[in-house]
Amino acid sequence: MPLTPFDVDRLVAIITEEVLRAAGGLVVTGRCACHSLHAECCPDLLRGVLDAGASRLGMQASGGPAGSVAGLIDHTLLKPDASQVEIETLCREAAEYHFATVCLNPIWVPLAARLLRGSGVGVCTVVGFPLGATTADVKQFETRRVIFDGATEVDMVINVGALKSGDVRTVHQDIQAVTAVCRAAGVLSKVIIEAALLTDEEKVTACTLSKAAGADFVKTSTGFAKGGATAADVALMRRVVGDSMGVKAAGGVRDLTGAQAMVQAGASRIGASAGVRIVQESRGTTPVGSGAGGY
Repeated sequence: MPLTPFDVDRLVAIITEEVLRAAGGLVVTGRCACHSLHAECCPDLLRGVLDAGASRLGMQASGGPAGSVAGLIDHTLLKPDASQVEIETLCREAAEYHFATVCLNPIWVPLAARLLRGSGVGVCTVVGFPLGATTADVKQFETRRVIFDGATEVDMVINVGALKSGDVRTVHQDIQAVTAVCRAAGVLSKVIIEAALLTDEEKVTACTLSKAAGADFVKTSTGFAKGGATAADVALMRRVVGDSMGVKAAGGVRDLTGAQAMVQAGASRIGASAGVRIVQESRGTTPVGSGAGGY
């Protein structure tokens, strides 16, 4: 549904309040009890922007069984020169260690879906990756295609340039183009905000728009920008989205200590190519390379 000028004004007001709240400069009292959102952003109240009702923000957004390190990890291989043998290894490791998903480029989704069928491991892929600089309709087509091919989770990159230009309408529509398709198909959506390229105010705006567009997760990074996940960014993102969404930390999480720091900061999912190492460290066994990379 297109945004009206009224809707845009409301989003700007909500984002402004979220920025002040994240900075500790404002105590927000106008939050709905049903979703922990600003009252004017509640799915039951702001139908012009959020047309799908409360279930859009009330979905389970955890990575796996409670207490399971592996169940928090998207076992990741996104490097452009990944071979079929490496993808097969990634899937074999994911099934063996019971990771939440494998996260790979769209071309490998059919293979991963076939190899992991019945394993309990999901297939996560990326849309608009890694720059986010394609149009919303193209991202929407990508999303439809990867779901058709067997993806169970979709990580999309926002239009970073539009965000930095202050164009909240374009950013919201960009995110919603993907989340609407995912929601209709029962597929989890994650919004990569590329935190390393943003100011704190822009991070708050990106998270607020992701929440308003009905995403299931916000995610720190592609792993291809100038920086990856930081505990400070995760904590900020968690404060903005509350408990109704997941937060995925990705980029540069290479060991158990790093993963624990992200979880303590508020992450409910970890994107890492070092998933095997992390799990083995948690078990007190000798770490070995996972054969993955690119994150």
